[in-house]
Amino acid sequence: MNKTAIILINLGTPDSYSTKDIRKYLKEFLSDSKVIDIPTIFRFLLLNFIILPFRPSKVAPSYKEIWTEFGPPLLVYSNKLIEKLKNKLNDENYIFQIAMRYGNPSIDLALDNIKKINPKCIKIIPLFPQYSTATTLSIYDKIIKIISNWNLIPDIKFKSFFYNDDNYINSISFIGKKYLEKEYDYILFSFHGLPERHIIKSDMFNYCSFNDCCKEINEKNYFCYRAQCYQTAYKIADNLNLDKNKYSITFQSRLGKTPWIKPYTDETIRKLAKQGKKNILVFCPSFVTDCLETIFEIEIEYNNLFKSLGGNKIELVKSLNDEDFWVENLLKIIKSF
Repeated sequence: MNKTAIILINLGTPDSYSTKDIRKYLKEFLSDSKVIDIPTIFRFLLLNFIILPFRPSKVAPSYKEIWTEFGPPLLVYSNKLIEKLKNKLNDENYIFQIAMRYGNPSIDLALDNIKKINPKCIKIIPLFPQYSTATTLSIYDKIIKIISNWNLIPDIKFKSFFYNDDNYINSISFIGKKYLEKEYDYILFSFHGLPERHIIKSDMFNYCSFNDCCKEINEKNYFCYRAQCYQTAYKIADNLNLDKNKYSITFQSRLGKTPWIKPYTDETIRKLAKQGKKNILVFCPSFVTDCLETIFEIEIEYNNLFKSLGGNKIELVKSLNDEDFWVENLLKIIKSF
């Protein structure tokens, strides 16, 4: 009863880059009403008649491009992170589990392993620095649904966000300093995008204008994903003493025709190319682990786009992954709540 269980949860990855496994993964992912938040019948039609018949084969080459000999980067780095956390802490009273919201290793498996040791406390950390209903809340719902069937419920602590935690900010800044030893014409902070309706649905005060309202955090936008992204970027920029005229904040990975939060990363890259920028550095602070959206979308897809428009190179700042200083700082975050 002295044991504390720690679950680190990321989004997930297919079991392989085969079309079959990608289809299975996307079906679980996009069936989540927190991700595609439209009426059930329309989500069913969209998923089964538009997305699943075509998208798996379309993205399979992208997954193959980033796959390592040990598996998908997201899972490889996650497993290394867990092992380093165990070795660094070196305390048998702390039990670590890695889980994915979609795919394997599942949250169900992680909680089943934890249930067997009957811990006094479970600490749950979604590895999403900024809060959103599509990630953080979805994980919370999944965990509560599982644990509600247990007869004995330990103390449960849930980390909703850590977008402004100095341990997280300092870790990204530490990596960024190495890249800034070279000269760049411009810097982008590219965060994962969300449909605008996700932000609007969470706006309890009718405060959101998708403009300057995100440039500071207050009681009305405390949980706003876009506002938290801006604060993350500002804090990193301050740490690195970046010129305010030489960086901007953008959002990537949009899908479909509905409006997503702006400005868009790809459109910004096009504008920078037209302005004659040749070398761009890109931070992706909504990802703590490298994955399809960083390695392929930024480092390959957007880099190729930039070059086709006359640019020289887009360089990606690697995610925190299993870096030793991130291991130390993540342990501080774990112990802080």
